[in-house]
Amino acid sequence: MKILTTKFNTKYDTAPFSKIKNEDFLPAFIEGIALAQAEIDAIVKNEETPTFTNTIEALDFSGYTLDRLSSIFFNLNSAETNDEIQKIAQEVSPLLSDFGNDIRLNAELFAKVKAVHEQKATLNLNPEQTTLLDEKYKSFSRNGANLTEDKKIKLREIDKELSKVSLQFGENVLAETQAFQMHLTDEKDLSGLPEGTIEAARSLAKSQEKEGWIFTLDYPSYVPFVTYSDNRELRKKMAIAFGAKGFQNNELDNQQNVFKIAKLRFDRAQLLGYATHAHFVLEERMAESPEKVKKFSLDLLEKAKPAALKEFADLTAFAKKRDGLEKLEKWDGAYYSEKLKQELFSLDDEKLKPYFQLEKVLNGAFTIAGKLYGLTFTEVFDIDKYHEEVTTYEVTDEKSELVAIFYADFFPRKGKRNGAWMTSYKSQFVKNGINERPHISNVCNFTKPTETKPSLLTFNEVLTLFHEFGHGLHGMLANTIYPSLSGTSVYWDFVELPSQVMENWCYEPEALALFATHYQTGEIIPIELVQKIKESSNFQEGMATMRQLSFGLLDMGWHGQDPSAITDIKAFETKQFADTKLYPEVKENVMSTSFSHIFQGGYSAGYYSYKWAEVLDADAFEFFQEKGIFNKEVADKFKDNILSKGGTEHPMILYKRFRGHEPSPDALLKRAGLL
Repeated sequence: MKILTTKFNTKYDTAPFSKIKNEDFLPAFIEGIALAQAEIDAIVKNEETPTFTNTIEALDFSGYTLDRLSSIFFNLNSAETNDEIQKIAQEVSPLLSDFGNDIRLNAELFAKVKAVHEQKATLNLNPEQTTLLDEKYKSFSRNGANLTEDKKIKLREIDKELSKVSLQFGENVLAETQAFQMHLTDEKDLSGLPEGTIEAARSLAKSQEKEGWIFTLDYPSYVPFVTYSDNRELRKKMAIAFGAKGFQNNELDNQQNVFKIAKLRFDRAQLLGYATHAHFVLEERMAESPEKVKKFSLDLLEKAKPAALKEFADLTAFAKKRDGLEKLEKWDGAYYSEKLKQELFSLDDEKLKPYFQLEKVLNGAFTIAGKLYGLTFTEVFDIDKYHEEVTTYEVTDEKSELVAIFYADFFPRKGKRNGAWMTSYKSQFVKNGINERPHISNVCNFTKPTETKPSLLTFNEVLTLFHEFGHGLHGMLANTIYPSLSGTSVYWDFVELPSQVMENWCYEPEALALFATHYQTGEIIPIELVQKIKESSNFQEGMATMRQLSFGLLDMGWHGQDPSAITDIKAFETKQFADTKLYPEVKENVMSTSFSHIFQGGYSAGYYSYKWAEVLDADAFEFFQEKGIFNKEVADKFKDNILSKGGTEHPMILYKRFRGHEPSPDALLKRAGLL
């Protein structure tokens, strides 16, 4: 039974998860590649003159079966993996890398694309078609189509190797995260910890038939531990374990993988005629060049650093006054920041959590999307899912027409990587007059419900949910013709705008009133707590900005130069972090060996984009604030010019169409209290 390469006989063409067996994947990939290859061959062998329709459009719609299969498989490898799936990923990745290169290095195909591209001025294309033509041409020219044969062979070798090493990197991070457990049996070691965290640790110990409590490096366990535990030695143990992932000279060590990935990317860029990997990547970004990114980062650093140094001095003085601490270490930061925040604002995350029950927060996000964009989310139970904890929704518009299918997957488990992300199981596009609607997923790691409590979120987790939901809306509201330009297929430093702008509603009393109600009493969050959330939103903003910039600078350090001379990751990082360092060095820890965003995800030479998009989001939200946060006219402009348009035009054109002018960093500096 060819479950993965024939049309799914399911509601809305959703993925038939329960019918898929692991052994189905490899044969399906082999067949999927053959089907896609046949479509490419048909374009190449077509004897008619190359046109936009028979070459560019045909190319964009080719490989559909393979694309869907890949999205299902690699999404499972992130959210529900096992040894077997990881082994298949190692086999499949080089095959896909080879096939991608078979297309990009196909001289006859490129000749046809080039022929159409050369007539661009006479073709009378609309903006979306023009973008598609440019993107298709660049996908060849930027990826080796103009290389000599020997260099094409070299490029293939690099890409194959890269696909394997980055997979290995991610598997090692997951294995290291899951290898560590801190098993406590003495109740006094729990001092300071929230009741819910203790309960979760107890139930984990129970599930392993152990006495006491087990804490792990999964975020819902790790973050509360280092934030609230009064036991400094145990905080230190947890923090060092967290920062040592992939840096322990064991079989899961990632140091060589980091060197390899950075060097392979540099070699690839050089082969293609670029100075560095960052030059290659940034050519297709709003930021345009490493120099611009560096200038942007250092300008922001200049504004944030005085604030950060003052905040750090205040925190150090507070810890000394409170506990006689002479020197703040990394494992003290979250703990004393939380205590200082409580003192300054009488705001305690634990007091807020009862108002943020996961289901209500999610429904709040749904309600806000309804008010802004006319969407309705209805939970359905007849759509297949890959794990019982996943919930599924039909998303409809004001005319009750289907907009999207939405999957939500919110709790940590074995086989699911840490963090939070949005992804898709099916892209939106229009073909044969049918607007194929997208299947979008949000994956997070929040505290599970316990025997006595529902899942209650910290305010930071509320922001995370809204952030990923913002990405989700970008996917759900996509409305373009071509799959490769749809939804989140935009410049990487633009992709965070829809997600980050959504976070703003979490600070608005009018929005909080829709979902922040006490899980036991149903009372709406008191206005004084809302005020405190707003007041505290700038708390340690200088330090937070500096931390974020430090990650971006480390990323540019790896990717903005020839990394061949780097032989010691620890020494290299120390140098990269010199301008942003606040805490003393921890010799057992580095960041790079578990920095999945840049060594496994898509953020290489792009981590700066979180800060870049913050400039956009602060400027965009200022527009909502001027007109009213649920103003339909502004929401329609945002939907029509940003959310639905995908990558059909240059992001600055889209942004100016929405806002009326280019974004100004002043809104961000004002919001952050750095002006």
